[in-house]
Amino acid sequence: MKKDLAIVAITKGGVEIARQLRDHFSEADFLISEKFAAAAGEGVLPLKGPLSKNLGEFFHAYDKIVFLVSLGAVVRLVAPHLKDKHVDPAVLVVDDRAQFVISVLSGHVGGANAFTEEVAKVLGAAPVITTASDVGKTIPVDILGRELGWTLEGEGHVTRVSASVVNEEPVAFLQETGEKSWWTRPTPLPSNIECFASLETLIEKEQTGKRHAAYLVATDRSRDVFPKSMQDRIVLYRPKSLDIGMGCDRGTPIEEIEELIRTTFEKNGLAMASIRTLATLDQKRDEPAFLQLCEKNGWRMMTFSKEELQRVAGILTPSAVVEKWVGTPSVSEAAVLRSSGAAYLLVPKVKATRATLALARVVF
Repeated sequence: MKKDLAIVAITKGGVEIARQLRDHFSEADFLISEKFAAAAGEGVLPLKGPLSKNLGEFFHAYDKIVFLVSLGAVVRLVAPHLKDKHVDPAVLVVDDRAQFVISVLSGHVGGANAFTEEVAKVLGAAPVITTASDVGKTIPVDILGRELGWTLEGEGHVTRVSASVVNEEPVAFLQETGEKSWWTRPTPLPSNIECFASLETLIEKEQTGKRHAAYLVATDRSRDVFPKSMQDRIVLYRPKSLDIGMGCDRGTPIEEIEELIRTTFEKNGLAMASIRTLATLDQKRDEPAFLQLCEKNGWRMMTFSKEELQRVAGILTPSAVVEKWVGTPSVSEAAVLRSSGAAYLLVPKVKATRATLALARVVF
């Protein structure tokens, strides 16, 4: 597992700046040139020999690295170690007088841009960020909604769509579900971004002659429900907007339950990436397959007493057999309505041999 932060200094001035940062970021590792390590205090990790000889050992061991070294030197040092924006650390550079904090690498995905602002505030320095979407105060396509738990689908189209966004071409933002608080900048949404609440409205607008260069879509529906004309210019965001309600016989294999979930989602054109919660009866709180599924997929698990489930309205397929054995006429449907806050089911109860499943869309 990666560590959070390394602060690297190889000059006397750099060590003094590192002290300021370490006072604020107390959990950071303090990597100091051996020449100044003794004077830097306790807890220092001395760098023996040139920084270039040490970099390979720690570059991918941290999520964020602050170099108190010149920008040109850092560019040359890190270049041989770069792999991919999803694994490379956020890299910042601070000059020897702490006048500027520069976001160098992994500005969006790695969080370097946001951390640059934070470090600059600590040092009273000027943040330097060159990412086009941040400079232009527009949508950061590759991380939109990340702080809300949204995941991105369609990464192969991010570069093309991002270009349309920053070049101020007409871009449609279609939000079918998810939190409404996705726009976090203090400035207004740029005028080239047009918002839609339904695919039908978007299509109707385009049929009247208004064409969009790209599409940003927050949805829990499958990609193939969108027109072919959009497919090579669309980036999908998956809010955690679907809850699943489940019941099962004790000891039902996880494979059977996974198959039930997968086939139900495929049949209904829904994305499993949008699952938030597995809801069930409290008697199933220790069901091995449910626990394994939640741990494996990062879902939360919610359980309800039979009395709570008895009071849920909107049940479509009550069962006398279930009521006889567990004391409530519904488990999967009642549990998912209760957890999601929805007034109606998105998918009524579906049965497998030893398990049942129902779906509801989360109320935001």
